[in-house]
Amino acid sequence: MKIALMDSGIGLLAAAGAVRRLCPEADLVLSSDPDGMPWGPRSPRDVTERALVVARAAAQHRPDALIVACNTASVHALPALRAELEPRLPVIGTVPAIKPAAAGGVPFAIWATPATTGSPYQRGLIREFAASAEVTEVPCPGLADAVENADDDAIDRAVAAAAALTPRDVRVVVLGCTHYELVAERIRTALGHRGLAAIVLHGSAGAVAAQALRRIGGVRAVAAGVAEGAEGLGPASAAQGTAGVSVPRNGPLGGRLTGRLTVLLGGRESALPEPALAYAEGRLLAAVSQVH
Repeated sequence: MKIALMDSGIGLLAAAGAVRRLCPEADLVLSSDPDGMPWGPRSPRDVTERALVVARAAAQHRPDALIVACNTASVHALPALRAELEPRLPVIGTVPAIKPAAAGGVPFAIWATPATTGSPYQRGLIREFAASAEVTEVPCPGLADAVENADDDAIDRAVAAAAALTPRDVRVVVLGCTHYELVAERIRTALGHRGLAAIVLHGSAGAVAAQALRRIGGVRAVAAGVAEGAEGLGPASAAQGTAGVSVPRNGPLGGRLTGRLTVLLGGRESALPEPALAYAEGRLLAAVSQVH
């Protein structure tokens, strides 16, 4: 079994780590666009063109499924990716987990890039899934770039700025960029310092990983039955999917880490970028031998 993941940068690590934990024997192909990231400020046409190049590089390695581990690419490029690659290669997109966040009936916030915040796409999801909820859209300028570069000071500044814009009565936060899931605990800590206790963070990594495995018959994911795009990261140390899949952050769900890892940077086989090793997900992936 082989799963490919694509993103502009290292935001794909969260979903890749979830796949690794759910299915340690799966081979992984990580395809990114370091020369073109970030994709957020680019035009939809430009994002689509770059996403197709990154996806084609991954497809050359003949994976069984492709996870688009990027909210921006899922918004703008998913139709083009599916038109070119499916049905021979299932393509699984990522959407902000607004629906499960709204299900609790409490006020919640959506942390997203400035380009996504207030966009017709995000506003459409709010109207569709959270029309009766009190929703605060929080722009996070610089956070994705800071995470991409593992710049601790810049991460802390960006997280603190976003936390200051988050209402004090909010107990649920949607992480609307895959990069943000890599610093989920730092986000929770920053919100906790402002008196926002027992924060629940909703990301997408665990759910899209499980959905990909289910599409190709992965035993663990089939049993879990998780819907695309929805995951809750509660106060505990696990990412709990809304349909019952639990993705422990301290290791895989049984089995040895036997799956191989191939890293493509701009289509070229390489090692994991150094900043990736600053995160637990990157170190987990680096625990297996890479294919060069």
